[in-house]
Amino acid sequence: MDYVVVWLALFVILAVSELITMGLTSIWFAVGALAACLVSALGANLIVQAIVFVVVSILILLFIRPFAVNYINKDPEKTNVESMEGKVGEVTADINNVLATGTVKIDGMDWTARTDNGEIIEAGEYVKVLRVEGVKVIVEKTELNN
Repeated sequence: MDYVVVWLALFVILAVSELITMGLTSIWFAVGALAACLVSALGANLIVQAIVFVVVSILILLFIRPFAVNYINKDPEKTNVESMEGKVGEVTADINNVLATGTVKIDGMDWTARTDNGEIIEAGEYVKVLRVEGVKVIVEKTELNN
């Protein structure tokens, strides 16, 4: 039986999977499937094709993946949420954990806010973001110049 089409189909499936996820997970096996496809086209039997698939996939994974991980995802951009820690904002509605109220304006965006220690912070005060939990910022009172 001619397995060229099978290996080619596996290559396409794995390549499309990599394009969708962009996680550097299936590209190594796609290259292995392409190598097995070429060996199949040259007339090798199924056992040789499978060995080529496994060996090429593992070699590519071991030798090229570290390079790709280091240089492709070298300096990932922080997302909006990841960059919030340490920012200063103005309280626009009193922060009161007991009443579950409080909003803060940070970089022009309104965020639901809570405090770590239960302190009530009035509107007009300035706070610093300690962390983000879900859709809320956890803040502490600060001076404007911090």
